[in-house]
Amino acid sequence: MEQTCDDLAYMTLAIVAVVAGLTFRDYGLGWDDYTHAEYADLLLKMLGSGFKDTGALSFANLYMYGGGFDMVAALLHKIVPLELFETRRLLGAIVGVIGLAVTWRLARRIAGSVAGLAALLLLALCPMFYGHMFMNPKDAPFAVAMVVLMLGLVRLAEDYPSPSPYTVLIVGIGAGLSLGCRVLGGLALIYALLAFIPIWRADIAEHGLRTAGFRLARVGYMLLPGLLLGYLIMGLMWPWSVIEPGNPFRAVTYFSHFFEKPWKELFDGAIVSVPDMPWSYLPTLFALQLPEVFLALCLTGLAIAIATVIRPGADPKRKTIMTMIMLAAFLPLVIAMVKRPALYNGVRHFIFVIPPMAILGGIAFAKIMDWLKHSDFGRAAQGVMVAIFAFGLMLPLVQMIRLHPYQYTHFNYLAGTVRKADDLFMLDYWGLALKQASDGLHDYIAEHHESPPAGRKWKVAVCGPQRPAQVALGHGYAIGWDSHAADFAMTLGEFYCKGLTAPVVTEIKRDDVVFARVYDIRGQSIASLLAIPAP
Repeated sequence: MEQTCDDLAYMTLAIVAVVAGLTFRDYGLGWDDYTHAEYADLLLKMLGSGFKDTGALSFANLYMYGGGFDMVAALLHKIVPLELFETRRLLGAIVGVIGLAVTWRLARRIAGSVAGLAALLLLALCPMFYGHMFMNPKDAPFAVAMVVLMLGLVRLAEDYPSPSPYTVLIVGIGAGLSLGCRVLGGLALIYALLAFIPIWRADIAEHGLRTAGFRLARVGYMLLPGLLLGYLIMGLMWPWSVIEPGNPFRAVTYFSHFFEKPWKELFDGAIVSVPDMPWSYLPTLFALQLPEVFLALCLTGLAIAIATVIRPGADPKRKTIMTMIMLAAFLPLVIAMVKRPALYNGVRHFIFVIPPMAILGGIAFAKIMDWLKHSDFGRAAQGVMVAIFAFGLMLPLVQMIRLHPYQYTHFNYLAGTVRKADDLFMLDYWGLALKQASDGLHDYIAEHHESPPAGRKWKVAVCGPQRPAQVALGHGYAIGWDSHAADFAMTLGEFYCKGLTAPVVTEIKRDDVVFARVYDIRGQSIASLLAIPAP
């Protein structure tokens, strides 16, 4: 059984890698891609000049984030025969597959090969994770970095009080990568401090406070090389963080308050200002966007973890590991529900909780299979459970195929899929559909053998991210917001873009939901492409 599960896991990773390699070009640019590419150039200039060119240290607010992904993409672009933004999509796919592999190994380490395979399948067929890994340059790499750090911390719990060099290395790399992506990586310190309490209590009970203190200090001493490596990695990815020792704390202060001019988004059918989102924002979206089987197994895994932690006779190391995974999956959501920060763009800022949720789901599936094995029904019951699990995985798989390349907009069948969710929530908030809309406009012009008026380019008014539209359309088009004298209007299917009474050139639809349209507005005078939402 163990070898079979491992073989299936390797097969799953290979299939995901092949599919990603064949489709990464399909994913359009979002609001942030162009800016992140500029940030990468500034970071590379700074590193190449020996920190003399410091333009990156004041660029927008991106200096508050790490730019490791952006720099690697820029460097990779120099050696692969792809356009820059295609390279970014390819790198996102590579990082995502690495995240899948680490999640599998971590779940396998905690609960065996069945749990590992189940966690891998749950994560690979989680549309939110899969869709974001291609085009989210901050949150998806951060999610992968955090699961690497969790692997290191789980190994540390297992090895305590004598961590192996390999464990020290993984902890250091994970800490450096996570903090180098987002300062929110410091949450792992909270996970560790709370989760290691059972180990420390058992150590004190067995060896006394003095000896337990020495053992803890020895672990800290042994971790120093790894933490130093982590600091160097963080500094390489996020140079601003090491310019002054207090800068990471300044980033925490900065992000603890909403740092942009408030705007409104659609949530549960209402137009809400992002600083005023209700506490139910995250739990609602997770409940409606996670696949049903993922959601059910994750909550079952949470119950199993709680039962393990409160059971008096449970092994302290097991309690620590289960507490750590439980905290990684749910503590950030609880903090957000209590603190009520500005929330927007769905759950993209919380993608990093999905891998530990998948691990809880894998643990639950393995536990159920083990219980069924020893029940009166034995293999027959296990077969039924496998069939239910497979059916549960088929539901998001079908939706992922139907939504491609907008998997990140997925809503489950409990929500009525994207058909019902379209009137209640924002779907393509990244504006990825402008790529396919641009391709449709190209095809229309070629099919009708049209040319722009003499002496100028085609004018396209865009309701959505401007720079991505320009990249997708190319140099033969002039884009902007002005719709008065434009030839065509390209609009997202979101609430803030007006539906026009003009001939439709092309329409991008998935599951009967409009993601983008292009209109022929020649000869018309349209005041604005923006809709004014009702109060």
